[in-house]
Amino acid sequence: MAAYDILIADDHPLFRSALHQALTLGFGSNMHLVEAASIAELESRLNERSDWDLVLLDLNMPGAYGFSGLVLLRGQYPHLPVVMISAQEEPAVVSRAREFGASGFIPKSSPLETIQEAVRSVLDGDLWWPTKILETAQITDEVKAVTAGLSSLTPQQFRVLTMVCDGLLNKQIAYELNVSEATIKAHVTAIFRKLGVRTRTQAALLLQQMESIPS
Repeated sequence: MAAYDILIADDHPLFRSALHQALTLGFGSNMHLVEAASIAELESRLNERSDWDLVLLDLNMPGAYGFSGLVLLRGQYPHLPVVMISAQEEPAVVSRAREFGASGFIPKSSPLETIQEAVRSVLDGDLWWPTKILETAQITDEVKAVTAGLSSLTPQQFRVLTMVCDGLLNKQIAYELNVSEATIKAHVTAIFRKLGVRTRTQAALLLQQMESIPS
């Protein structure tokens, strides 16, 4: 059996450990697992190499707003299968993950055997969704436009956008990222153009749409 390289992106150490255990039990030495506790750590791993076989991505990760992490990965690494994992297991959440390009969705309440089955299916080139998914999320044209804009951002632009949404000023963002304020201004200008907005507030509202779940 071929060896697989999998990134586990989740900010909860206990759940990362549980995933590690499930995959090690299911695949043994044929599985190379690397963990990331934030979007920034995940990006660092992807910068080191991009030929991972699978990313297991928590829905609510530090450094992202809801599905924005998934949208970013699908835009930057379209060849890379991403399976969402979340404690939010409502059909609308799962359906939206599918609409945004995930290859599957694993509820955090799943037993080890289900996690193994889901991962094995996606590694074999299939999709995997919980059997109870009966509804389709209605994604508006507005959200589709936001998704297209977000997926066109570079990882650094995405990082700047999340900091803008957290209320940081250009000077503060420049300090955090160890770049010049002029560089941040250029990033913000590019971000606004890609998202089709004119103000920081509008940009923040667009990104926050990635958190919203259709009722």
